[in-house]
Amino acid sequence: MANGQLFAKKSVAQIQAEFNKGELKRTLGPLNLVSLGVGAIIGAGIFVMTGQAAADFAGPAVMLSFIVAGFACAFAGLCYAELASTMPVSGSAYSYSYVTLGEVFAWSMGWLLLLEYGVAASTVAVGWSGYVVSFLKDFGILVPQTMAQSTVQLVDGKLEVLPQINLIASLGILIVTGLLVVGVSESAQVNNIIVLIKVAVLLAFIAIGFTYVNPANWQPFIPENTGGFHYGWEGVLRAASIIFFAYVGFEAVSTAAGEARNPQKDIPVGILGSLFICTIIYMAVAAVMTGVVPYKQLGVPDPIAVAVDAMGLPWFSFLVKIGAITGLSSVMLVLCYAQTRVFYQMSKDGLLPQVFSRVHPQFRTPASGTVVLGVVIAIAASILPLRVLGDLVSLGTALAFTIVCVSVMYLRAHNPDLARPFRAPFGAPTLGVIFCVLFMMGPILLDIVSKAIGYDVLGGMMGSPGEVDRDPVALGILVGYIILGVLIYAFYGYKNSKISHPQPAE
Repeated sequence: MANGQLFAKKSVAQIQAEFNKGELKRTLGPLNLVSLGVGAIIGAGIFVMTGQAAADFAGPAVMLSFIVAGFACAFAGLCYAELASTMPVSGSAYSYSYVTLGEVFAWSMGWLLLLEYGVAASTVAVGWSGYVVSFLKDFGILVPQTMAQSTVQLVDGKLEVLPQINLIASLGILIVTGLLVVGVSESAQVNNIIVLIKVAVLLAFIAIGFTYVNPANWQPFIPENTGGFHYGWEGVLRAASIIFFAYVGFEAVSTAAGEARNPQKDIPVGILGSLFICTIIYMAVAAVMTGVVPYKQLGVPDPIAVAVDAMGLPWFSFLVKIGAITGLSSVMLVLCYAQTRVFYQMSKDGLLPQVFSRVHPQFRTPASGTVVLGVVIAIAASILPLRVLGDLVSLGTALAFTIVCVSVMYLRAHNPDLARPFRAPFGAPTLGVIFCVLFMMGPILLDIVSKAIGYDVLGGMMGSPGEVDRDPVALGILVGYIILGVLIYAFYGYKNSKISHPQPAE
């Protein structure tokens, strides 16, 4: 392979020209984009991660962890906003790295983003199925375990194939896929309704919950450190690194740049607006949860439900389940949407077969790619033990954020006169890189330290107490996925890249 092609770059002018003659329907305004971001951010993080971060690491001070994580995401968000306003394309970090680092890095980034969004959507689908099954049970409808559990399970650290399949999770993904095929404006309208429902439920939880708060549960606000990263300021920072990934949905807003009416102004509003709104809601929910229930009781998959049960309000428990189901539905919708737009952009660039960039004549959406990805995600949600892929999602997200911050630095250094409708404040790119690297490498570094000193400073952060090694199954899947990506690029993308093999003008 010629190094020249591997590191071939798109110019900003090319990116802008692609936007000007884009085929996608531009219907999204600032309200849609803020809703899109809120829909992606408020999901599994608020319903699961908050309780675990409080119980295991920060105690009531998890509220401070949200501030730290919010700042870290804000730095990356500012960089996303600058790039999206300058290069309004669907590919997000994939397209940005094509301009700054070259084709081989762009392919790697795009391939990782496809994995990140796909695994995240599958994971959310499994959580969604759990709430749906519980909700149906309240009406006396019992879903057999063989229809609501993944085929492959981890039993005592070993993979076992069981005679069952999570049809509920796959159904959720297929419904979302159908919405995305019909049209982004229709999907955005559905998402707006879902976001309103789940935000209303969370606001009700906050308003009602504050009347049940026992201030004694907030004492001590920062529990005394018990070793490693359990409580104390060490625990607050460790919880922030966990909560950081509860914010990742804002990245999906940048993938909508190609369908925004005025991306130069509206994308920054969508990114920063959704981050601000979600940070406030997260902190308020955390305050109520830790005030109603002692924080050590919140290390469960459904901490909000635990808090509601402690209030003794059965009707409200029912309402919260509705909020969880709708909330996770919107997350699935936005994650699948973001993945299809990265897929579409890679196909337009010639790195994937052209069928995936064909726009449906009636719906004006990349229907073929949307259906293919939807089916793959549905299969993954129905059969795979998705817990083992959690680390991969986090790693890919932080890597994408880092590349975006570096891309801002690169463009400022090499193209200082470029018109920037939105400019991230000075220092944001550097601080974004620092935070992302710390959050990305922190678990690995702590693992190394743990083994070097013979003491478990991780406190079981990767799973059950004392479990510090990354799951070999997840690592094997990642390696296999990377090898597949290398083969696809080597035998298809390299030969069909439009930037290196320009097509004759039609």
